[in-house]
Amino acid sequence: MSHAETLPLAAPGLTAVLFGLSGCLVDFGARARQQSTALPEHADATPGALDSLLSLQRQQIPCAWIDELPPALALPLSATLPTWIKPVQYSATTNPWPAPNACWQALMDLNVGSLDGCVLVSGEPRLLQSGLNAGLWTIGLASCGSLCGLPPSEWQALSQKEREQLRGKATMKLFGLGVHSVIDHLGELDTCLADISLRRLKGEKP
Repeated sequence: MSHAETLPLAAPGLTAVLFGLSGCLVDFGARARQQSTALPEHADATPGALDSLLSLQRQQIPCAWIDELPPALALPLSATLPTWIKPVQYSATTNPWPAPNACWQALMDLNVGSLDGCVLVSGEPRLLQSGLNAGLWTIGLASCGSLCGLPPSEWQALSQKEREQLRGKATMKLFGLGVHSVIDHLGELDTCLADISLRRLKGEKP
């Protein structure tokens, strides 16, 4: 069976997908966290984000986003996202990342009854560690998260070699955390989720 043939069979096996907000769904480079302001360009969806959410919605896989930014920053950042993906109302001062509580709260808000098949996607190492501590599958984003930390204009201005060097360093740090997969951006998410589903079918656990 070819890899392409496995994709439609794999993804529906997922239970829920959680996303980081800044540096994942929006705010390429996670700059809003550093600048403490939700400028309009920070609210732009990252490459592949809207298509990934649409794909998950079609498969009726519950989704939510998590961020520790205050609502005054997080809500403007999320303005470009579909209204059906909900924020997790969780105080960053109570059991903050990398404690697993925010991830568990998100799954409870989604009425998910089991950790089996739940995935967290983020470019923020501390949130990924939270997902690992919560017992989730984790997918790290190399180029659009805080490890590279460049806005789109500066990222595109780099040479291909410079981008590859930054991606490589970020990828090594993410795998060093223990994440299960690393992709460049959300444009590669569908294939990565299918791979995780296949790993689950083979009996692998997060």
